[in-house]
Amino acid sequence: MSVLLLFTAVCCAAPVSNAISAYVALQTGLQDDDDGGIADGGSAADIPTRMLTAYKEAASQVGKYVPTCQGMRWPILAGIAKVESNHAIGRNIADHGDIRPKIYGVLLNGSGAGGNTTVFPDTDGGRWDGTAGGERAVGPFQFLPSTWEGVGEDAGGDRTADPHNADDAALGAAVYLCGNGRDLTKRAQLKAAIFQYNRSSEYVANVLGWIDQYTAAAKDPDLKNVSGKVRTVIEAALSQRGVPYSWGGGNAKGTSYGSCCSPSGKSGTGIKGFDCSGLTVYAYAQAGIRLPRLAADQAGVGRRIPASLGTGVLKAGDLVFYADAPGRDATIYHVGIYLGSGQIVNAARPGTVVRLDAVDAMSGYAGGARLL
Repeated sequence: MSVLLLFTAVCCAAPVSNAISAYVALQTGLQDDDDGGIADGGSAADIPTRMLTAYKEAASQVGKYVPTCQGMRWPILAGIAKVESNHAIGRNIADHGDIRPKIYGVLLNGSGAGGNTTVFPDTDGGRWDGTAGGERAVGPFQFLPSTWEGVGEDAGGDRTADPHNADDAALGAAVYLCGNGRDLTKRAQLKAAIFQYNRSSEYVANVLGWIDQYTAAAKDPDLKNVSGKVRTVIEAALSQRGVPYSWGGGNAKGTSYGSCCSPSGKSGTGIKGFDCSGLTVYAYAQAGIRLPRLAADQAGVGRRIPASLGTGVLKAGDLVFYADAPGRDATIYHVGIYLGSGQIVNAARPGTVVRLDAVDAMSGYAGGARLL
């Protein structure tokens, strides 16, 4: 398996992008912007919906193949796939799971390119890695063909275990990580499973960091001290988790087909869902509050909370804004709903779904607004 470079992203407006390594992103929480990627250092799973489905299905099905395995969870698979292929972001993922273009690692011929120093002779005649001149890792989980031969499983029922298929690859990874029956609820055994996947302490630390972030993102927030209209707004927003992002989508009644096009050219016309301000319009409507449709206009409603006060003054139910030029509300490009404990409900960007995020997962914090 090989570690690939990651590309980070922001929602509605996309400044200049850079590539940073997975390990650096994890350690520093650096964030850059390039539509279609992931906010590194954030706490939420910014995963294409089809890939997330594959991870969840594999986690639930692996017991059929390794009955003695315990503790397999989708965040474990997501942590591996994040580092190996950035969840195949930028590829087309078909409904049946096939990923195109296919994902290939460097040719492992000992040349030193991509960090490889060992020659791996060909084992598959190029069937999976597209070359008979040696081996290279393949698919979203970056399996060597020789490894895939031992752990590959057909998750989709087409009688072919294909490492370039999201469902098959996720199931194969689950089988491989489970070994002969690991208990992945135990940290030491989880570390051992990841180390087997890639024998690097740095790699293990990297993957564990992402697993912990995805695990935190999957937990329900604590609303025991939230009541009244604030609770109504938050529960309405939370009820939409998993709904796809749609540029221009969403209104006071719920999801809707969006429009064309985002600054990066992404159309919402064929997607029924929410964009960031569509989600806030819907959630606040459930508490009887009418909001303007655009995020920048929503900043003019209620009591404005200056960015200079920091995020510590935010309260559950507040709108949270992000701007290209904080301090100039006309440049606000994004809005979320604050949950408390440093989290927002967020419709982040094209290719994602409504989910929980860290309040600092988006760039350009521009304060908030309190309506309740």
